[in-house]
Amino acid sequence: MRILSIVSAATALIVTSLSLPCHADIPRPEHPRPDFRRESWLNLNGEWQFEVDSKAEGEQRGWTSGRDLAQRIVVPFCPESKLSGLGLATNYLPHVWYRRHFQVPPALRGQRLLLHFGAVDYTARVWLNGQLLGEHRGGYTPFVFEVTDATRDGDNELVVHAIDELRSALQPAGKQSYGKSEGCVYTRTTGIWQTVWLEAVGETYLSEFTLTPDLDGGRIILQGSLNGPANGVTLRVRAYADGHLVGADTVPAAWRSTLTVLKLKRVVPWQAGKPFLYDLTIDTLRKGKVLDSVRSYCGLRKITIEGNRFLINDRPVFQRLILDQGFYPDGIYTAPSDEALRRDIELSMAAGFNGARLHQKVFEPRTLYWADKLGYLVWGEFPNWGVNIAQAEAVRRFVDEWREALLRDRNHPALIGWCPLNETGTDEHVARLESLLATTRTMDSTRPLLDSSGYTHFLPEADVFDAHDYEQNPKAFAARYALFGQTGCDPWHNNPVEPHNRYRGQPFFVSEYGGMHVKTARDTGAGWGYDGAGLSADDFLARYKGLTDVLLDNPNMFGFCYTQLTDIEQEQNGIYFYDRAPKYDVQRLRAINQRPAAYETQPPRVRRITWRTLVPTSQQSAQIWRYTTNAPSADWLKPGFDDSGWTQGKGGFGSPGTPGAVIGTEWRTSDIWIRRTFRTDTTAFALFGLKLHHDEDTEIYLNGQRVAVFAGFVGNYFTALADALSKAIVVGDNSIAIHCHNTVGGQFIDAGIEVGSELKKP
Repeated sequence: MRILSIVSAATALIVTSLSLPCHADIPRPEHPRPDFRRESWLNLNGEWQFEVDSKAEGEQRGWTSGRDLAQRIVVPFCPESKLSGLGLATNYLPHVWYRRHFQVPPALRGQRLLLHFGAVDYTARVWLNGQLLGEHRGGYTPFVFEVTDATRDGDNELVVHAIDELRSALQPAGKQSYGKSEGCVYTRTTGIWQTVWLEAVGETYLSEFTLTPDLDGGRIILQGSLNGPANGVTLRVRAYADGHLVGADTVPAAWRSTLTVLKLKRVVPWQAGKPFLYDLTIDTLRKGKVLDSVRSYCGLRKITIEGNRFLINDRPVFQRLILDQGFYPDGIYTAPSDEALRRDIELSMAAGFNGARLHQKVFEPRTLYWADKLGYLVWGEFPNWGVNIAQAEAVRRFVDEWREALLRDRNHPALIGWCPLNETGTDEHVARLESLLATTRTMDSTRPLLDSSGYTHFLPEADVFDAHDYEQNPKAFAARYALFGQTGCDPWHNNPVEPHNRYRGQPFFVSEYGGMHVKTARDTGAGWGYDGAGLSADDFLARYKGLTDVLLDNPNMFGFCYTQLTDIEQEQNGIYFYDRAPKYDVQRLRAINQRPAAYETQPPRVRRITWRTLVPTSQQSAQIWRYTTNAPSADWLKPGFDDSGWTQGKGGFGSPGTPGAVIGTEWRTSDIWIRRTFRTDTTAFALFGLKLHHDEDTEIYLNGQRVAVFAGFVGNYFTALADALSKAIVVGDNSIAIHCHNTVGGQFIDAGIEVGSELKKP
């Protein structure tokens, strides 16, 4: 077959009942749901007919049955991908059609038959033998139709109409581009992109189940839903450890509330880097006869939130995460093989990471399976980009699909948290959506909820808190989190001026940082990273160590997430190339990542501090400074310097439009020097902090002593711990002098001093 020649000949054989045929030429032949597997199934991947319906008139023209389509495609690879045999990457494909024929194998006949789709982006309308089975909307979640009565002996015709209106703003797009691949959005995925399979089940069968591990009690709690007549039906659950039966229970069927508790004879926890999985057999029986049998597995893993501690099995495990966006150069959203899914995790672990944010995509179940098998921590996220959540219909679709993702993935021990939103704005409709998504905690109370990663946190009861911080200067990066490391209060985050964004003492981590572009001898075309022009491997590793050490050394930081695992098209800031080849010796990265973190070796450092303003900024009310844009004499920073010849003006100083800036005096040159004096009657304060907003490089002097240096820009006001202030400040008059240098883009400088006193415990 011409199209199948592009699929690796090394692809493994399909795993089915012994009486079913094997197909060495089927792409992605492995069972797509190792956590919910039956032995009697038929993989429908491979060559299908395909056609683009450019006028959206296929249904009216009778494409639903009996019509050959013009092209051929390899399922489950999307038409934009190379592995599909088509490579239609530059086109919008709002309407596409699929068609294939199959026969029901003898081993599946005489049973109820289910037709499964792993994922079709976005709306799928499905016909079997000319009969409309139904419609599913949601590009990342599975769906199933019962086809017992729709199949026939001999040839069966299966037709799918996939509708992908990405530009509607009503459907989740994640990192799929609205136009060409550019910036941090990439090639689109349309239509079928996960396995399609036929499955035989009994007259009464297990349609859904939830596993709740109870490590302390040495138990597995299972709640199952059964489909079919329940009279005389029981559910038998057996757990095996290394092939030995360690727990069993049989209970009467009770529709959606069939509940069993397995007390385990052998209790072994599932741990990061040291996974242990119990094999499960779940049988549906009537009078001792097996009607249906499902194979699954479970890990005993416990998550607890205690103050600012995120505990796994009662231990503080520092989460060394990598951002994984799940793109492949030849398959786009779909990995070329099951081995490629496993290999991505192994590549991450080889570099010293113990988990990942599965970012802006609901990953296929076998990714989670390998995370479970390898002891790799993952966060379940949702591709919320592309959805206009100001529209009620968009919100309804969003929530429906998020619920389906939760139902599919909630049994995986590797999955340790949920995060449905990424980098949201501050509009009120975002707050309403976050409140709605708080129902995540009702559906799954065993995992923490991060309402929105980075930027805005509307939900006061969110279990964890985070920030995205691409500051590239390690010293400036350290200054942002020094205060939090000392007090456990008020960490730097992306929208501190929003009152709803207040940190409430939850576990905190920097969930995106770095993103550096490494220059190599390999030609990968035009690309970018957050650092600009790119670094040599040695300079990259030095900067990586500087940034990462800041996070590892903070006892109040439970983890980090580095951007990112691989390059993706033009975004070339991965630790591996897009084809997964290494850019440098990842063992050097591993050595940086793997050293003990303060979070794992020290108790939390939380102090009750009351703050007051000693020197106000101009954020609330304009403050008067002396300033000049001409280079002054060398003694400009000293207390006795005569600045009477300088101009007097209101702070802050900068150009309109600079993010977070409050402009009192316009400044548009490359450099500015500002000075002011203040008086204090005491210096007996527990902590000193600089409150400032700078764009770009800034030096701050107090009474002639340099007390802080900051590089780059910040985008808003923040407070940096400044111990040097305590050595420079005096009772009486004090002089503060600042130099700010700007090279490109917006510009701004404003600063003040905050002082803190420690409250004694009652």
